[in-house]
Amino acid sequence: MKRVVFLVPAILLACVLSFTSCGNNNSGKLVCGVTEFEPMNFRDTKGNWTGFDTELAALTGQKLKMKVEFQEIEWGSKYQELEAGTINCIWNGFTANASENGTPRSNYVDFSYSYLRNQQCIVIKSERAIELNAIEKLIGKTVAAESGSAGESAAKDIIGDNGKFIGSTAQINTFIEVKSGAVDFAVVDVLLAERIAGIGDYSDLVIANIKLDYEVYAVGFKKGSNLTQQVNKALKELYDEGKIMELAIKYGLVDSVVLDTNFRG
Repeated sequence: MKRVVFLVPAILLACVLSFTSCGNNNSGKLVCGVTEFEPMNFRDTKGNWTGFDTELAALTGQKLKMKVEFQEIEWGSKYQELEAGTINCIWNGFTANASENGTPRSNYVDFSYSYLRNQQCIVIKSERAIELNAIEKLIGKTVAAESGSAGESAAKDIIGDNGKFIGSTAQINTFIEVKSGAVDFAVVDVLLAERIAGIGDYSDLVIANIKLDYEVYAVGFKKGSNLTQQVNKALKELYDEGKIMELAIKYGLVDSVVLDTNFRG
């Protein structure tokens, strides 16, 4: 009997440790949900993921002694992927101070410190630059934006109740919609638009001279995840060591780096 009494607490302790391990995500992996979004996450000529967020996540993984993996997702399903455990963070130029369908994103996830400043912008055909030169001239128009993105929320606010919204699975697809004439304009992250509009196949597109509100990027985690605090510590160290600025120089984002340790979404 004494052996049985002794073993039961041991078994219970093992179970507790097991659950604690699961809750604390000691799998040794940091699986980042991403989409194709230059310069944050995109594939190089060999098909490998690269970009500012890609490299920042890799450096963070080194700090945390965790293997970093990148899982391509549909942006509109990002919260479902997080809840299902397919990914354990959203690290893809994730605008943190934004809402979806009127609900702040901070209601869905816990955010890390914000580390980059961003802004949505409006992309139009260059031939319509004079016609569509003010926000009020976009009311009632047809607009494209990535489904579930900060751009979608901004786009719907701009066009009003009489406008038409067309959702895309990725931001890059909205440029095709504008070029084809399927929509009057697109709302996308300016960091992407600056690298696409007016270049190559999209030489006939421009960023409209219409300013929208500034936003910030942060990493999103499942509510209550202990990863948030761990990543925050790593981000602060990388910032103090100058590593984040080195990446910003590499990807042309020097003016966008702003680490806000008070940011909570």
